[in-house]
Amino acid sequence: MKNIRNFCVIAHIDHGKSTLSDRLLEFTKTIDKRNMVAQTLDNMDLERERGITIKSHAIQMRYLHTDGEVYTFNMIDTPGHVDFSYEVSRSIAACEGALLLVDASQGIQAQTISNLYLAIEHDLEIIPVLNKIDMESAMIDEVSDQIIDLIGCTKEDILLASGKTGIGIQEIMTAVVDRIPAPKGDPEAPLQALIFDSVFNSFRGVIAYFRILNGRMRKGEKVRFFHTSKEYEVDELGILQMNLIPQPQLEAGNVGYIITGIKESREIKVGDTITNAINPCTEAIHGFEDVKPMVFAGLFPIDNDDFEDLRDSLEKLQLNDASLVFEPETSVALGFGFRCGFLGMLHLEIIQERLSREFNMEVITTVPNVSYFATNTKGEAFPVRTPADLPDPNYLQEVQEPYIRAQIITKPEYIGTIMTLCMEKRGILTRQTYLTTYRVELTFELPLAEIVFDFYDRLKSISRGYASFDYSMIDYRASDLVKLEIKLNGENVDALSALVHRSKAESFGRKICTRLKELLPRQQFLIAIQAAVGAKIIARETISALRKDVTAKCYGGDISRKRKLLEKQKEGKKKMRQIGSVEVPQKAFLDVLKLTD
Repeated sequence: MKNIRNFCVIAHIDHGKSTLSDRLLEFTKTIDKRNMVAQTLDNMDLERERGITIKSHAIQMRYLHTDGEVYTFNMIDTPGHVDFSYEVSRSIAACEGALLLVDASQGIQAQTISNLYLAIEHDLEIIPVLNKIDMESAMIDEVSDQIIDLIGCTKEDILLASGKTGIGIQEIMTAVVDRIPAPKGDPEAPLQALIFDSVFNSFRGVIAYFRILNGRMRKGEKVRFFHTSKEYEVDELGILQMNLIPQPQLEAGNVGYIITGIKESREIKVGDTITNAINPCTEAIHGFEDVKPMVFAGLFPIDNDDFEDLRDSLEKLQLNDASLVFEPETSVALGFGFRCGFLGMLHLEIIQERLSREFNMEVITTVPNVSYFATNTKGEAFPVRTPADLPDPNYLQEVQEPYIRAQIITKPEYIGTIMTLCMEKRGILTRQTYLTTYRVELTFELPLAEIVFDFYDRLKSISRGYASFDYSMIDYRASDLVKLEIKLNGENVDALSALVHRSKAESFGRKICTRLKELLPRQQFLIAIQAAVGAKIIARETISALRKDVTAKCYGGDISRKRKLLEKQKEGKKKMRQIGSVEVPQKAFLDVLKLTD
């Protein structure tokens, strides 16, 4: 056990975590050169296409140290985007140390700070690594000073490396052995293992990834899962390399996988404890906090017959992505579907894409919104996740919306435009700190609903990519929220209704009406598209009727003959409008909801 080291790689987006992981795998000969590809650990096509890590990836390496001892490294490569910070927190819980990567050309960014705080909370040993030192724009001295100010280490503690060229890999390996403590644990104690991730394999069922804190686990013995109290036989266990490598037993300090033949995804919960069925431990390991979804949206199958398939697909995705939460929902316009909770818009986009690619499920997504709290006139508080949950204004006392603390690090020349953007989003500036002469940290308090759609994209474009963004929840505050309803010929379309701030209702409603006018096919009767708040219509567009020229065959004669034909047509259109209903095509739903992108 003294030769085991468990560590993770943490950093901001694009600071070179996956590339450095590739070099470490190459150096330890865990993977052959001929099998080497960029972002080796990113096994989803989606990750490679976008160049981002979505899932944490655990892998075991063997390293022959200069002292002649062979060490076992369990490394976890983590995502950098703020939407996947839950993945990072779970990875950190399975480690004793962390490599903190900082890009030498960009310096410390917002996500660097938040991931560092996560690691410090878990008492991890931090090894600062200055990456990309081979770049021409590398500011080694300046960024080293930033790291010293942030962590409080000495200049000698900072390792210089390049994930691209392989500079400094040997120094990192030595530092991991020397600085990161070996895992603590008693191999003779009753078994205690923490599940930190799981995947679904269509041939073998659920594969759970765990870290053994105490005791031993052997193939063929009976184990118990604390969460469900169910017992299973260990069909296979082993270590995580590029492939799963079976082992007869694993003991305290090790990271590995277990296959028990479980087919039902709900029987395994990330954060659960595995123990021995005959000689169980007395208490479960303190797992992870339940994830708090930030953004809610309805996912509906295009064909209603696919509802059960969609449920199965979401359950399998949930295994692999513990931050996804969902519950059934019905809609008049879209039929049966699910109300899903996501950590952000990128997370929603990734889930949609994975449903399409991995399970061949095409879905319609309703207008995303955040979770609010409403208090009725009786003083009862309850959550509001859909516009339909909001009671009538007569019975409503107040609505509270979630606020976040946003941390933006940028160059001084962009302060003005960033402030304008945040003020537009109802933000309040709480702090402004100059980290260096070229870098400033702005702290805002913002409503979560305002950053959901286009905030991140606009921030990047107005700062020319020089602003980094991170946020954390603060609390709920009273707000003037209204339910915006979209009506087609006076009929509500529930899938398009949204909860918005009163000041934004008119512009949002006008946007949707204009878009629907472009997308809806013309009918033989007039269609009125309206956006309403309560009984007040705040925006309107009209799609004129398709008209046949009824006077075409009426040659000459008195004008009253033509007028009679037109009046007859007018009556017919009026009658048709009363009887006819407006169907919104599925494609129009999809396109309308893209207006918020």
